[in-house]
Amino acid sequence: MTAGSQPTTPAPLYDRSFCCAFLSQIGFVLANTLMAHFSRWIGFLGADLEQTGFIMGAGAVISVFSRPWIGQWIDRFGARNIWFAGYAIFAAGSLINLQLTELNWMIYLCRGLIVLGAAFVFSSSLAYISNHAPPQRRTEAIGTLGIAGFIGMVLGPFVGDLLLSGDRSRASFDQLFLLGGGVLILPAVLLLFVTPLRNPPGQSSVNILEFARTVRKHWPGTVVLVLATFGICMNVPFVFLARFIDDSGLVLEALPEVTLFFICYSTSGITIRITARKVPDRFGRRKVLIFGTGMMGTGMLLFHAVSAQNPWTLMLPGFFCGAGHGLMFHTCTSLFLEPFPNASRGAGSALSLMVLDIGTISGATVMGELAAGFGYPAMFTVVAAACFLTGMIYTWATIPIWKARRLASAARSQP
Repeated sequence: MTAGSQPTTPAPLYDRSFCCAFLSQIGFVLANTLMAHFSRWIGFLGADLEQTGFIMGAGAVISVFSRPWIGQWIDRFGARNIWFAGYAIFAAGSLINLQLTELNWMIYLCRGLIVLGAAFVFSSSLAYISNHAPPQRRTEAIGTLGIAGFIGMVLGPFVGDLLLSGDRSRASFDQLFLLGGGVLILPAVLLLFVTPLRNPPGQSSVNILEFARTVRKHWPGTVVLVLATFGICMNVPFVFLARFIDDSGLVLEALPEVTLFFICYSTSGITIRITARKVPDRFGRRKVLIFGTGMMGTGMLLFHAVSAQNPWTLMLPGFFCGAGHGLMFHTCTSLFLEPFPNASRGAGSALSLMVLDIGTISGATVMGELAAGFGYPAMFTVVAAACFLTGMIYTWATIPIWKARRLASAARSQP
């Protein structure tokens, strides 16, 4: 610093752009979690449980194959522009359902566009916030933006329950999809107040070989397995929960069942994110991630306690799974993106969500077959086992890192 110059004050994290992105994300997640009732729509059109799992999984395949291009489009055209495109695609996927009168190929198109739109939105928002935040506060920024997601998770299922209360007629589903598309107008307006980030130099060309080279160069390691397992777990609240409630005969007088679950889920996740936002940086992201994986697995096992005789026990898996989500996703994503430099952050965020999609797709198909052939308890047991096994594998892979850090710390403390 030259004589007479003033020290540079770091830009605040929670500025106008972050606040507008936060509010916009609430609106989008509200629309996205309205689609937690999509399995009921498929059932309304005549699909059984196995077909539901297949449609929900197959509809996401397009998202997986589009991820490499999404990441490079983010790096080339800017995260905010791709964010806008995601809103438009999602709205189209929601509104096209209004044209469906029976179970046919168009249900795959609708589901594919909805998931593709969400892929655009989550990839671009993740890339934007990762580049917007200072490196030492990246985990905090991702976690704070995730609070917007938890708020949307409370609102979306609740509004969906209101629309689908009673006989669940065609008109009520039409209202659901009209709202799913129309509610994105306000989030899109909010994005206008998000300052576009300046793209770093050296943008890569949009091709699959460049994406593969970037991924190979910056491969994040065994955290990939944890993120895929997290994707498998997300099938429970967002794919099978509504059908599980209907098939199990859960009835609450005071509150819709899906709403109750997501209130517990989101309250737990928000509380964890707020009260423990500094914990990953203070005690280690890997430790928090491993603990969160155990919480998620425990939550899946607690579904065994849910019955028509005791419907309020649905709160137990809601709280534990929400806590697992609150601990897992932002720490896992931060560790996943860490090896990717700013110029390749779009590719890194796209890869992370690609892994998430692979877990979701494979999980939805297998879980649908498990639930149809062996019942819901078998499905919950297998998902819980996947969580615990993944946690053990990741712990074993992380031990050398902890040992190396202890040795380095001991060396620094030597006189």
